[in-house]
Parts: sequence; structure tokens; C-alpha cells
Amino acid sequence: MHRAYQPTTAANNRLLKKRWDQRQYDLHRNKVADIKPQIDNKAPRTYMHMHLKLKKLQVEEERLAVVERDNRILLEKMSYIMRTKGKVDNWNQYHQKSLNKSSRQRELLRVTHENQAILKRISSKEPHYNHDIWEEEWDQNLLYMQNISNYPIRWLQNKKRQENLRKKEKLNNTAPANNEEISERASSQASHIDENNNEQ
Repeated sequence: MHRAYQPTTAANNRLLKKRWDQRQYDLHRNKVADIKPQIDNKAPRTYMHMHLKLKKLQVEEERLAVVERDNRILLEKMSYIMRTKGKVDNWNQYHQKSLNKSSRQRELLRVTHENQAILKRISSKEPHYNHDIWEEEWDQNLLYMQNISNYPIRWLQNKKRQENLRKKEKLNNTAPANNEEISERASSQASHIDENNNEQ
């Protein structure tokens, strides 16, 4: 089917046909827009008292007026305090205190007495193990080890002391001592230990 424009009025010029048809269509749409309906299809009337509650607005305005007045009074008081550094003569000398202070003191006293009683029981309790016997056994074991060892115990103790002295010197950031000084210190400490053992 041919898709060219099909006019409704007879004319030789195609552009003129289209313009005439558009003008007829515009007139038709204007008439349709201006036509009066046969029935009343308007929106119902709106009443102000149905949508706008004047009493509520009045109450809200009064409340806002009271708030504004209170804020203004408070602002004036604050500005006066800032200007005059808050000079008042009605200081309250009340000291805050706890309502359960006495009960807490009694509880603390009770816990203290219980702790003292527990400490007394612990102090008076004799140990299950006798440390004197342990020390005697350890001395006997040292004697056995000294008898069966290839190197004397004094040599091992001196070696450990030398290592400890080197570590202390490194930690203290001091100059390392000579080997002779280290051996002298170790031998002096070993002699002190031997003297103490002989005294025992």
C-alpha cells in the first residue's frame, strides 16, 4: 500500500493539502475543548474548616510565642551572667555523700577480718615438706657430683660467672673487661662460696 499522505480536501499541491487538513484538525480540537458538558462534572466545593483547623493553628502560635518568650528571658539571663561573671550569694554548702557508705564500710571491715584470719591460719600452718632435709640432700648430691665429675664444680661455676659478667657488660654498654679481670672476679667469688661452705 502506498504510504504517501492521503488528504481529506481536494487540491493539486500536496503541501497545501496538508496545511488545510492541519487547520481543520486544529479547529476541531478547539471546538472540542470549548464545548460545554451537559452534566455537572466539576470538583466539589472545598470548605476551609474541613481542611484548615484555625483553632489548632491558634494554639500552636500561642505555644510558640510562650517558647520564644522563655528563650528570650533565658538568653538575657545568660548574657547577664557572662557580663557579670555570675555573682550569686546563695551558694549551697552541701557535700555529696553516698547512701550506702556505712554498709560498704561494714563489708570492708568484714572482709578485712576474714583476710587476717586466713593469713593467720596460713602463717601458723606447718609445711608438709621440710626444706632443711632438702638442703642437706642437695649438699650431699653436690658432694657426689664433685667426686664423680671430670672437672671440678668450681671451674663450671667460674665459667658461668664469666658468661654472666659478659652479658651484663653488654647490657650496660660499658667497655668489656679483660679476661684476667673476669677470672679474678670469678675466683674471688668462688673463694667466698668455699669459705661459706666450710663455715657451714
